[in-house]
Amino acid sequence: MTRSLARSAVAQGTAVWALALVLAWSLPGALWRPVPPPPFPVQALLPAGLALGALALTAPLLAWLGGPDLATRRPLALLEAPPDLLWAGALLAFWPASWGPPGQGGWLVAFLAAALPGEVRWLSAALPGEVPFPAAWGPQVVRKVRRLALARLVSRWLAARLPIWLTASLVLERMLGVPGLGMDWMDRVAGRDRAGLAAWMATLALLWLLSRPLETEAVS
Repeated sequence: MTRSLARSAVAQGTAVWALALVLAWSLPGALWRPVPPPPFPVQALLPAGLALGALALTAPLLAWLGGPDLATRRPLALLEAPPDLLWAGALLAFWPASWGPPGQGGWLVAFLAAALPGEVRWLSAALPGEVPFPAAWGPQVVRKVRRLALARLVSRWLAARLPIWLTASLVLERMLGVPGLGMDWMDRVAGRDRAGLAAWMATLALLWLLSRPLETEAVS
């Protein structure tokens, strides 16, 4: 039963992504003066991979240490509140002029500062409650329950939040003058590059599909 429900969810999600792929390929409108599609920013793959890896390691670790109560902590909400524009402006204000432009390293710092608090809160809020149980069984059991819950969440969390990170990346890239994946996405929309947008949709759909394991989950 659980396996059939999992397959049904995958089929529904695949249909939605297929519809998005069709819409990207049939993007309406045309440019008055057609221009060739922009080259893919290959140099942005390494910083994006580092940012993804840092978030994938740091956010679950902090959520595991803080537990579900961390989602309601005021300091975390204060760090999450500033928009990406403010983080980019703060980086430019405090970046030493003798170091030259911030470049990809500055983008990576600003991106983590903007994204990490929200992702920690997202994961912490998704953890199950711990009062009265498993808190009554001791801290060792509490840590194990958190670890098991996060192990089930992380893959789907990465796939669900990746498009949002790309959108946030666009703001930072514009502010810092760094070509990246978010800017590539918007340039292809503006240039009506239907093939490039379809490739983006297919990549995001593949990431989503890989985050949806078909194995039957254990029922306790």
